[in-house]
Amino acid sequence: MTWFDSWKQQVRHLKREAYALYLACKDPRVPWYARVLTACVVGYAFSPIDLIPDFIPILGYLDDLILIPLGIAAVLRMIPPVVMEECRGRAEEMITAGKPVSRVAGAVIILIWLVSAVLLSSYLLRRYEDGRLGRSAGRRASTPAARKHRQHGNSGIKPL
Repeated sequence: MTWFDSWKQQVRHLKREAYALYLACKDPRVPWYARVLTACVVGYAFSPIDLIPDFIPILGYLDDLILIPLGIAAVLRMIPPVVMEECRGRAEEMITAGKPVSRVAGAVIILIWLVSAVLLSSYLLRRYEDGRLGRSAGRRASTPAARKHRQHGNSGIKPL
């Protein structure tokens, strides 16, 4: 078995666990705090949009390779083992039926990207309008001539 086949097998196992968590989230025997975290992890795992898009080299896959397994590991410790065993059995059936997609999680990710874009563009626009893209806004020149000029006003008239 090559490393690629091993990796594909791990991905299949991860999907099965995500499906099982999806089912466990709906189970009344799971504590409320575990349901909340499970909903976040499963929503992100099934979201059609990633927080860091996959087309960004290396970083695009780090969220899938790090965030989702860490989230699943944290949630598995909160859910009773009996519930997880039942949900794993039902998850096998669900895998053959088709993959669930969380449109709400996708909308949240889109909202995060939009808010980030608006904040960044408003910051850059303010900097551009100040005419100080290269230096921080509000700083005055501190040469001796500039200090003397400010001391005597900006009229351009030299003192007697």
